[in-house]
Amino acid sequence: MRTYTPKPADIQRVWYEVDADGAILGRLATEVARVLRGKHKPIFAPHLDTGDHVIVVNAAKIQMTAGKSDKKFYYRHSGYPGGLRARSFTDLLAKEPEETFRRAVRGMLPKGPLGRQMLRKLKVYAGPTHPHSAQSPRPLPVDPRTHRAV
Repeated sequence: MRTYTPKPADIQRVWYEVDADGAILGRLATEVARVLRGKHKPIFAPHLDTGDHVIVVNAAKIQMTAGKSDKKFYYRHSGYPGGLRARSFTDLLAKEPEETFRRAVRGMLPKGPLGRQMLRKLKVYAGPTHPHSAQSPRPLPVDPRTHRAV
């Protein structure tokens, strides 16, 4: 069987908007990553970017379950001996709420140039407003109880 490859003219990009107020970080991030990747479309191909644009508002009000917000740390290393730096989830959420959600989605996308191209279609904002009203985003159909797509 031959590999299906959609033509660039076949890919129709849509803008979606998601409200993260009170949502669980991991559950919402999986749905956003699925839409960014294009797995919700019948023309999905794993080697191409067929996904849509996603706008996430109220990222500062995202939550974690089971007290994980106190236990989760984000690590980075400078490359020098003793250069490991750690930031807690609560600290990162207070200072850069957009970055917490972006990191969660980035880990769920393919690694390499394809994943970076998909991540560029994600727009995250800490507050309830965004500058993308000209794209007329439609709400992403996510169940408010389970944060799964309907």
